[in-house]
Amino acid sequence: MSGLPQTYHLTTLGCPKNEVDSDKLEGTLLADGMTPVDDVDEADVVVVNTCAFIEEARVESIDTILTLAAQRRPGAQLVVTGCMAERHGVELAAELDEIDLVAPFGVALAPDPAESSVAVTLGPTRRAPDFDLLNLPRPASSRPWAYVKIAEGCDRACGFCAIPTFRGPQRSRSIAQILEEVDQLQAREIVLVAQDLAAYGRDQGVGERAIVPLVEAVAARVDRVRLLYLYPSDLNERLIETIGATGVPYFDLSLQHVSPPLMRRMKRWGDGERFLERIETIRSREPDAAFRSNFIVGYPGETEEDHDRLLDFVESAQLDWCGFFAYSKEDGTYAAGLDGTVDASLRDDRLAELRELQDAITAEKRDEMIGATVEVLVDQPGIGRTHREAPEIDGIVSVPHTLAVGEFATVRVTGALGPDLEAEVLHE
Repeated sequence: MSGLPQTYHLTTLGCPKNEVDSDKLEGTLLADGMTPVDDVDEADVVVVNTCAFIEEARVESIDTILTLAAQRRPGAQLVVTGCMAERHGVELAAELDEIDLVAPFGVALAPDPAESSVAVTLGPTRRAPDFDLLNLPRPASSRPWAYVKIAEGCDRACGFCAIPTFRGPQRSRSIAQILEEVDQLQAREIVLVAQDLAAYGRDQGVGERAIVPLVEAVAARVDRVRLLYLYPSDLNERLIETIGATGVPYFDLSLQHVSPPLMRRMKRWGDGERFLERIETIRSREPDAAFRSNFIVGYPGETEEDHDRLLDFVESAQLDWCGFFAYSKEDGTYAAGLDGTVDASLRDDRLAELRELQDAITAEKRDEMIGATVEVLVDQPGIGRTHREAPEIDGIVSVPHTLAVGEFATVRVTGALGPDLEAEVLHE
């Protein structure tokens, strides 16, 4: 390839936090004069922002790398960044000849990728990177909503999670930096994300949690502010009141399990009884509250009694949305050394049982919405969301295509199909 690359194609895998990183990376590429293209075979540089949270995500990342390598045009360079680059960069560079550059979080992607470093830094105590995506500017959002990452890394030591080993300890951004980004995005809804959202402001045990003033400041700038990934022990009365006051009583609680013996093996706080008390407290204050959570199935040592406790909790809690994930053994975690491996077929049976139960609960809750008058934000032609649905992960509300994208509308729910709703216009 002669001269500097002019076009790029960027593929993003994984969680909302990765999407934010990709937005920041795109900002630097655009500032360098490069142009995005939709078709891989038209790009001078193909960038893959990978995920490495669990084995399934790593397999998807490698499959995507190989697929894009086969699709790129002759002479195009393939760059791998994100969690796989940070956590397994040395192995990727050594084993996949298709990759031209491995660029971890702390490495800038230069206009000529061949000039970028391929050094990989690992470990929970690594310093802040020289090239820090966290506070880079972003272009205005192309959608009526946008994710905003308020911190990087995590100070917790959950038994199953390897994130602190490659994302490092928590580094909170200043409120001023976050608000500047919110203004740049020009979105109607801002979704705040972090590994440990409620711990924002208190890094490595130093400082004060500042999630409440941050939420209040963002809510003063946009129509909706939504919080994802709240550790349950930090969901205190003041934070509950603050979330309710925003008009978006949506509570995404990171629970993971409910059985006390298993929670201890997970190195997590709480149990089913305390979680139910917290949920009921919220519902008593916010009758229209929506709840989401995620649970790990098949963690080492999980017994039938543990599984039954989780089933009972799911039935009792009546959460709007739930995700159930098979335990993935991750190198460098406490759980990797535990005994009591759960047979894969038994784990899969437990997953299917839980998913069937939750699907029925979600469908029933959506059926209960029929006839209700709700306010939706129109994300794209014919698709809207109420406060009950987080973008990309929950259901949607099908609305008439006459409603303008980026505007709010009052609609009446006329039908439900599984997680999704149908609605008609009341007032355009």
